[in-house]
Amino acid sequence: SHPPFLIFCMFISTDLLEEYFLQEYLRHFYGYQPKAERQKRTTKMREMQQYFGLPPSGELTKETLAVMKKPRCGLSDVEHVGETVRWKKKRISYRLEIIRLTSVVSIVTKVFRRAWKLWSNVTPLKFRNRNMEVADIDIFFYNHNDGSPFDGRGGVLAHAFMPGLHIGGDVHFDSDEDWSLNSTGINLFAVAIHEFGHALGLSHSSDPGAIMYPAYNFDPNYEPQLSFDDVKNIQKLYDRHVNLFMWRKHPEFDEMRVSLISSLWPETVPANLDAVYENTWENVVFVFVSGNQYWMLRQLKLEEGFPRSISTLGFPSRIKSVDAALHFRDEGYTLFFTGDECWRYVRS
Repeated sequence: SHPPFLIFCMFISTDLLEEYFLQEYLRHFYGYQPKAERQKRTTKMREMQQYFGLPPSGELTKETLAVMKKPRCGLSDVEHVGETVRWKKKRISYRLEIIRLTSVVSIVTKVFRRAWKLWSNVTPLKFRNRNMEVADIDIFFYNHNDGSPFDGRGGVLAHAFMPGLHIGGDVHFDSDEDWSLNSTGINLFAVAIHEFGHALGLSHSSDPGAIMYPAYNFDPNYEPQLSFDDVKNIQKLYDRHVNLFMWRKHPEFDEMRVSLISSLWPETVPANLDAVYENTWENVVFVFVSGNQYWMLRQLKLEEGFPRSISTLGFPSRIKSVDAALHFRDEGYTLFFTGDECWRYVRS
């Protein structure tokens, strides 16, 4: 006969699991020490709630728990006070170390190239893929051994290290995540932009519209772009580029939107703008750049036959440029300002 055996069953309540999750979340992202007194934990809880725009009750509400359970970056939300960390050079190399994704190397490489370009568009930095050579930044897809192991699908998606020697600047993506190029899984492009921001020296931002917001905030209706907050912060670390932004008011928008000029139309249209106006009835945008030429875009795509001389709009030859433009949609005309003159234009 078989010897008798015992089965031990242990049931852990949902409350205990949530308590443990809360403790680990605050420890990892807000510097909470579990052995500290409860008042200290309440303070850390309020700090987290304020960071994410929640009522700072210090209690584990349903809304607070929902935010905590969102997929996110593995770096702390607490900014460390001290010397600013950044790269001391303008040309930075990176290398992609793929462990389990060898079949999609070319696709991932293109995604990363696009992500780096967003940062190079607003700084003097240039990024180069070094393939198998030694690089400043190593990028990995795997569960690594650097003291911060990943947690499977969901939870922590990736993390990065601030600029520096050896592991400094390296970026690690959790290989267990359902990475994708669209909205079916975790959007690799959006997460890469965020982590590359850390690799350049940026901390997290409490602005939900910022790429550097710690929680995964991908909206499939919009292409991920740097926000005004992202650009402002990266330009504190590196030299500033001027004339990067435009503000757009559109009937479909509830509020004025700020965008990078380079993100709204093709690269063939110069970014050194003098004036822009949008005719929302016809869904066309007229772009005037330094000099006497203008471009027309329909649905933000360049129309054939452009650029053209501003003389085709009826300006006399003595007018060499347009300083500003103001379109009146309901009245159906546009005002052009050139020096101390104002011109009224009706598009036929």
